[in-house]
Amino acid sequence: MGFVALGMNHKVGRRAALQKAVFGFGILLAATGASQRSALAQARAAAPLKLMILGDSITAGYGLPEGESWPVKLQAALQAAGEQVRVISAGVSGDTTAGGKARLDWALADEPNAVIVALGGNDGLRGLPPATSEANLDDVLTRLKAKGLPVLLAGMLAPPNLGADYGREFSATFQNLARKHPEVIFYPFLLDGVAGDPAMNQADRIHPNPQGVAEMIRRMMPAVKELLSKARGA
Repeated sequence: MGFVALGMNHKVGRRAALQKAVFGFGILLAATGASQRSALAQARAAAPLKLMILGDSITAGYGLPEGESWPVKLQAALQAAGEQVRVISAGVSGDTTAGGKARLDWALADEPNAVIVALGGNDGLRGLPPATSEANLDDVLTRLKAKGLPVLLAGMLAPPNLGADYGREFSATFQNLARKHPEVIFYPFLLDGVAGDPAMNQADRIHPNPQGVAEMIRRMMPAVKELLSKARGA
């Protein structure tokens, strides 16, 4: 009987030891997993966000030295404000909303975390139908939403020489889009405080000079920071 009891006690002891080992291994795995998740979260927080601007000649920096363009100066201003961000210029001079729509997938190959859509100026300059511009931008915003990307939509105004009726219809394009896409941050006019001021524009009175770029950034900064905040929470 003593031998049997001794054998049973030995089996119980081995079983208890095995259970403790399994339990300890489970704790180790859980701790390791939590540590890895924490490290991944910290790495993501430390990595600069990629902010893409899908635009036209204003984004491309038409008429400006390479280091004076809106995307370059916006990145510098954001970094000076403590934001870890890299601004990607997807600006093509002369581009319309149709052009931006056509090259969206190509532009997204840079895998941005957030997007500023700054198209429409050339549609207005050419007097293109506002309904067509609206449909193009609607497509762009819908595709960006499907990819889970936070967006800032920058509105534009038509030149006054095209008449008041066209101007109202063109401006309504962006307001309609803002209502249809309430998740989008809406900045009503990209050239707010710049358009029409000779001191803020190049000789063509269309494209901002360095002073105009600085004013654009100053006025847009709260909206851009809101966009980056949404990107971090995504």
